[in-house]
Amino acid sequence: MVEALRNPRLQGFGTTVFAEMSALAQKTGAVNLGQGFPDTDGPREVAEVAAHAVLHGPNQYPPLLGQPGLRAAVAEHQQRFYDLEYDPDTEVLITVGATEAIAGAMFGLCDFGDEVITFEPSYDSYSASIAMAGAIKRTVLIEAPHNTFDIDAFRSAVGPKSRAILLNTPHNPTGKVFTRNELEQIAAVAIEHDLVVVSDDVYQHMVFDGEHIPIAALPGMRERTISIGSAGKTFSFTGWKVGWLTAPQPLRDAVMVAKQFLTFVNAAPLQPAIEVGLRLGDEYFEGLRTDLLAKRDRLQTGLELAGFDVLHTQGTYFLTADISSVAARNNMPATSIEFCLALPEKAGVVAVPSEVFYETKEAGRRLVRFAFCKRDEVLDDAIERLSVLA
Repeated sequence: MVEALRNPRLQGFGTTVFAEMSALAQKTGAVNLGQGFPDTDGPREVAEVAAHAVLHGPNQYPPLLGQPGLRAAVAEHQQRFYDLEYDPDTEVLITVGATEAIAGAMFGLCDFGDEVITFEPSYDSYSASIAMAGAIKRTVLIEAPHNTFDIDAFRSAVGPKSRAILLNTPHNPTGKVFTRNELEQIAAVAIEHDLVVVSDDVYQHMVFDGEHIPIAALPGMRERTISIGSAGKTFSFTGWKVGWLTAPQPLRDAVMVAKQFLTFVNAAPLQPAIEVGLRLGDEYFEGLRTDLLAKRDRLQTGLELAGFDVLHTQGTYFLTADISSVAARNNMPATSIEFCLALPEKAGVVAVPSEVFYETKEAGRRLVRFAFCKRDEVLDDAIERLSVLA
């Protein structure tokens, strides 16, 4: 009976796979390389500002747009790293993490029946946000193992009801960093068909190969792009749920109208802390990248020694591996969901089945995702456990 009361647009959306796999890790005592969160906190100087604010304020509602100091720091960040100028008073919005920014963009921009073009595999909140907005998702496949996509297929996905492109670079879960040429091709389609681009850039400081190029920085794109960032990803404070977006005022305001009836505001004492974080020196941002690069290589070596065929990761903090050879050698299920359910008992490690990120299920059926944003000793423990599969 309760199921029958659910909004029809949310049929098929249950508990997220990340919560399910984390619960499985806790139940079995397995090393959790599934859900993508660091197991150490971010910069102490940022945390100290938050602690002081909790004790001394501000602790009441901040402005709807976010505290002025943080909005200014977001604008400075875009200028500093990407030479993009935004007015902190009219073109910046602070959100409850990047997830709310994405949902707010879908709610604020899309009408019933509008179409949103995105790439698969994709983070699961994309599908839910599009569905809750009453819109329709059109997907373009990023093909393993080289993480390429067919630009003609992308063009063909555009139709008379197309409203927006939802882009994620660096890309979760594949680790793909879109090239300048690829972004220019996407931008050309957006301009030709007058589409808005919602660009999820939360992994922007986690690029190991290539370069993060905000699509907003390309000619003709600033005026049609909403760029989204995340303090949780950039500063390893995922539980704080502080995000932001930059966009021209009409697009910013469209999201703001939706946001004010979702959460209104959030995290008053944490916003001054993120303001400090965004103004940290270059050594912090470079250190984040180099630390994660070493962890990527550490886990990749361990997975390969265990017999996995590991796909190349250019950015984020995820590795994707093909399970075919490991599953065959160990008499384990050869599909990603069943493999991940069996892995904790077999090897004491939890991963996420990549299949859940795909509309084209067959494309992800033999792929699993591992998170390497963990302490080295945790990665080494996982590698040792996985060695039983070799």
